[in-house]
Amino acid sequence: MDVTAYLDRIGQPRPAVADDAALRELTWRHQAAVPFENLSIHLGETISIDPGALFDKIVRRRRGGFCYELNGLFALLLEGLGYTVDRVACRVHRGGARFGPILDHLALIVDGRWLVDVGFGRHSSYPLRLDDRAEQTDPGGSFRLAEAAGGDLDVLRDGEPQYRIERRARPLTDFEPACWWQQTWPESRFRKSLVCSRLDGDDRITLSGRTLIRRVAGERTETLLESDAELLRAYRDHFGIDLDRIPIT
Repeated sequence: MDVTAYLDRIGQPRPAVADDAALRELTWRHQAAVPFENLSIHLGETISIDPGALFDKIVRRRRGGFCYELNGLFALLLEGLGYTVDRVACRVHRGGARFGPILDHLALIVDGRWLVDVGFGRHSSYPLRLDDRAEQTDPGGSFRLAEAAGGDLDVLRDGEPQYRIERRARPLTDFEPACWWQQTWPESRFRKSLVCSRLDGDDRITLSGRTLIRRVAGERTETLLESDAELLRAYRDHFGIDLDRIPIT
């Protein structure tokens, strides 16, 4: 882990102290600089959550990734800066009373007090207080954490369940089978769709397939990118990703 190179990647000076204010800034800057994306699956690239492979992809090659990659590497940065980080398994909400399998998502608990998630796509811009059960207002929405059965914790955004957290800490290696499954299972949402998204100030910019979506002050606009040249230019100009071919869904 080259902390200086990682901080350069996200445009953040090294904090003088690993405190709550620095954690807040690091979380926002990471999501503004490093896109949530599943392009590797559609480019025929194998995704590895080995720390060296993650650093090479996200920092050296200036790509993004999905939860196991983004939160997996961000945890190492935070630990390198002096924070205490637990990697926790989550079950993504599937509608109604249904949740996905355990290890469906990776999130982080930092210093035992903050839920940090830079790898869920549209989510909170800043850390959420783990012990607060009231509504927490964030540019990404109104979030609430609620107790669930078995000591688990539900995360809701604007009143809608997002995922259920298993509170015990796990090593990153526990998520390797789930990462492989998300890449290879034909019904995986990551195989069936193509997305690249990052924060843009308090708003968000997203490429969903060939549609460029902007959210500005709550207003959504969509632009269809019909040519391959337009699509490649959008990846480069809006997300800093320079591709030599089009991802295929």
